[in-house]
Amino acid sequence: MAKKFLTLNIGAASIQLAEYEAGSGGALTLLNYGTADLAAPIDAGNADTILSPAIMQIVREKGIKPGKVALSVSGQMAFPRPCAIAAAGGGDKFEQMVRYEVEQNIPFPLDEMVCDHQVLGDTENGDKAVLIVAAKIDQIEAITSAVAATGFSPEIVDVAPVALVNALRTLKGDDGSSVIILDIGAKTTSLIIAEGEKLYLRAIPVAGNTITKDIAQHLGCTLEEAENYKRQSAYVSLGGVTEDEDPTLDSISKICRKDMTRLNAEISRSVNFFRSQQNGGAPAKLYLTGGSALLPQTAEFFADSLGIEVEFFNPFENISVGPRVDAQALETAAAFLGATAGLAIHAAGNAPISINLLPPSILAERAEVKRIPVLAVAGVALVAALAGVLFAVNHSIDVIDAQTDSISGMASSLKSFEAKIKTAEAAADEQFAESSAMRDLVFKRIAAAAHLHAVRFALEKDSKGEPLLWIEKWEDGKVTIRGWKDRVKTFIDNAAAKGASERTAPEIVVARLKAHPAVVADSVKVTDMSTLGKDGSIEQFAVELEFK
Repeated sequence: MAKKFLTLNIGAASIQLAEYEAGSGGALTLLNYGTADLAAPIDAGNADTILSPAIMQIVREKGIKPGKVALSVSGQMAFPRPCAIAAAGGGDKFEQMVRYEVEQNIPFPLDEMVCDHQVLGDTENGDKAVLIVAAKIDQIEAITSAVAATGFSPEIVDVAPVALVNALRTLKGDDGSSVIILDIGAKTTSLIIAEGEKLYLRAIPVAGNTITKDIAQHLGCTLEEAENYKRQSAYVSLGGVTEDEDPTLDSISKICRKDMTRLNAEISRSVNFFRSQQNGGAPAKLYLTGGSALLPQTAEFFADSLGIEVEFFNPFENISVGPRVDAQALETAAAFLGATAGLAIHAAGNAPISINLLPPSILAERAEVKRIPVLAVAGVALVAALAGVLFAVNHSIDVIDAQTDSISGMASSLKSFEAKIKTAEAAADEQFAESSAMRDLVFKRIAAAAHLHAVRFALEKDSKGEPLLWIEKWEDGKVTIRGWKDRVKTFIDNAAAKGASERTAPEIVVARLKAHPAVVADSVKVTDMSTLGKDGSIEQFAVELEFK
């Protein structure tokens, strides 16, 4: 019987929610998927206002029903540490040595971390090759709580680099050769080198946002304008004095090449470390994935600079696609969905590496739930024992009549249970209707908080964390904003220092709101500009806007 699995990959700038189905032979089919941008990077303090609205956006657009979900967090949120541990001393001794390795390699107290580990195999020296993964409890708790608030129930908390390894080894096979997986995201690039039981993982702080910032600095434009340049026109220069007749595009291509050259240097350094410290072989192939890997000529650049074969990792060459999935759109989206494929493999029980960072709060809840069936079984056993004693005492030559009476009693009891079941079903339907209303209410609350965050993000704060402008009034899609004249000037100067081309506070606020993923860009406009107070010491303007 086919079984469905929900998967959620949480990146630095976007999320991907996907629904898979596993057939009787374990073969996967992608049934549905959706992606959503995040309004800001996620941390322990904003997960509910940033992550929950993005999940609900996909649920509304794609009609994916909430349920049990396997999720992954970005590599920068976790601390993966491959190590070799002596196998001598038995299970307890081995666990103590694993704990020691965690204490030595993780830069936080153990009581602040959630950890898991897995033995990958035997090293050449006879030790055990072990992968240890840890993450901050508060961050994982915040993320799983935000996911649960949307109706999904986290069952697995994996990390994206490990999920990618699972997807690659399961879908492409493992011939023992050394390969590189390069996941170029928005904030960081995850580098994975895999060779048999040997595994090397590293987060490199050179990624899509690096290119965006360098373009903005070179062209003297805003980050929003630089991001548009990157998405619409950028490509990686392959060398040469001039490659593009358009001087702007030629400059941008060389900026991309410069940053990719930095990334290439980090890859080479990591490969040298892997070969010297883990006695690894020279990588034979590089698999590219991640949104920023889609920059044209990226594959050609790395093939030339590293001198190895480069291929985009497309899990859907080995995974079937359901009728609801747009096959043409999936050709591009495949670069984002590799981790979700690894999560589906993990949820189906077929993953080579099964790391799970479920936080203590969820584990405690599961333990309480597991106690209920145990108590129920004990009760049934007690009733069965009493029935056996009663049967022995009353056993007589009239046993046939007793059995007939018993069957009649069971029939009557079953009718009673039938009535109770119908009553329970009606109550369940009523509870489901109430829970749907509650989910809608929770979403409205989350959406309101996200809307407020979007406007506050546009207003900015000074170096002391104090707002430079403030919201005076908000009603009927119209936000009235005020600021002291000197603070308004500081606001304008700060924006200019960050590359903004706008020269007035209203223009800056409008540009930032239009660039925010939660705002309908065409709806934003300024009205009612005025000055207040003695000598016009307060500047005021109103902004009309709509949210998606």
